[in-house]
Amino acid sequence: MLRAKITLVVVAAAALAITLAAAISYRNVSDVVAEQFDRALDDRAATVVALLGASRTPPARPDTTEQLIGAEGSVRPLAPGRATLPPPESALRVARTGRSAARQDLTVDGAEYGVLTTPLPGGGAVMIAQHYAGAERIDHAFLWRIPWTTVAATALSALLSWLALDRVLRPVRRLARATRTITTTQDLTTRLPPAGRDEIGQLTRSFDAMLTALRRSRAQQQRLVQDASHELRTPLTSVRGSAELLQRGRGRLAPEDEEKILTTLVTEAAALDALVHELVDLATDRTTEEEQTEVDLHAVAEEAAERCARRTGRAVTVTAAAAVPVRARPRAVRRCVDNLLSNAVKFSPEGAPVTVHIEGPRLCVRDGGPGIASHEREAVFDRFYRGPRTQAVPGSGLGLAIVHDLVAADDGEVFVDAAPGGGAEVGFRLRPH
Repeated sequence: MLRAKITLVVVAAAALAITLAAAISYRNVSDVVAEQFDRALDDRAATVVALLGASRTPPARPDTTEQLIGAEGSVRPLAPGRATLPPPESALRVARTGRSAARQDLTVDGAEYGVLTTPLPGGGAVMIAQHYAGAERIDHAFLWRIPWTTVAATALSALLSWLALDRVLRPVRRLARATRTITTTQDLTTRLPPAGRDEIGQLTRSFDAMLTALRRSRAQQQRLVQDASHELRTPLTSVRGSAELLQRGRGRLAPEDEEKILTTLVTEAAALDALVHELVDLATDRTTEEEQTEVDLHAVAEEAAERCARRTGRAVTVTAAAAVPVRARPRAVRRCVDNLLSNAVKFSPEGAPVTVHIEGPRLCVRDGGPGIASHEREAVFDRFYRGPRTQAVPGSGLGLAIVHDLVAADDGEVFVDAAPGGGAEVGFRLRPH
């Protein structure tokens, strides 16, 4: 679960940070305690020396032992009844020489003392030994509180993280529920939760855009299947009727009738083959795997004009004005120009001129046909659309739809206009390279 994993990460980070802070604090506290201990020894030694100089006995302290050390090494406690501590060699040296004070740690019967020996003006020295018990109590108390403080702080951070993550991850859970519903029901109309402005909101908007694209794709597929089934029904019905007529009238039909039926079969089969071929091209764009590159529209138009002349025997004129290279898929552009020329030749009467004109990144094909009415100019790029004036002309109504899809895939746009002198002008505009 994402919430538990993030909480564990937060708790681990908090525990590590608290442990590091406690370790650094313990070291600092130990240094402060040691500094205060040394300062207390200095203050006590100064006080004892001053009182002794005034011929007064310093008051006894329970954690401190003061004793006088003679130059010959004799030891006498300042407080009556106190046991003497064995003076270290550094203390005897100070008493003997009367020079600078000496500081040293001393362990007696398992008890640790901090010892400061200070020379006296009249000879000898005073040794101040303070027990480390107070400092050890502070040290132990600090060490005892560190684990409990760490555990309490870690538990508090875990609780706060768990509660905060519940609110932070709520949009993620809503999005996960919505996607599970879509996966289970295959209902692409399921609405996603509202998107915020953070990263989760960006993820939601990306999912919503993906769902929109899937809905559009499914709608296009369903429309393609419906339109294709409708368009395929007519040639299939004609082929089946002609075949059944040949079967029933086998040997009894006149040769000319049989020839008409066979001609119909061949014509409808050819139309059916062309329709299936265009449907496959439309449903599976084979040029989508092609990389966009620099395309010379003038060269593509010249090649397409030669191919059209070889297939149909019709001359195609190519003109150009300030042509510029475009960024597109070469095979897709060639297919678009071939389809536009096929349409122009199909709807132009024999002898009517067919022209390809290029201007900048814009290519158009002009024909001498009946033209396209203004209210039909957007519909001609729909699949299977056949205008009222072109119903009698053979064709599937998919040529311009393929052009539209190929050009749109390259971020271009298609257009239809009236050609100068009559006819139609159909073309596309692509991005300059």
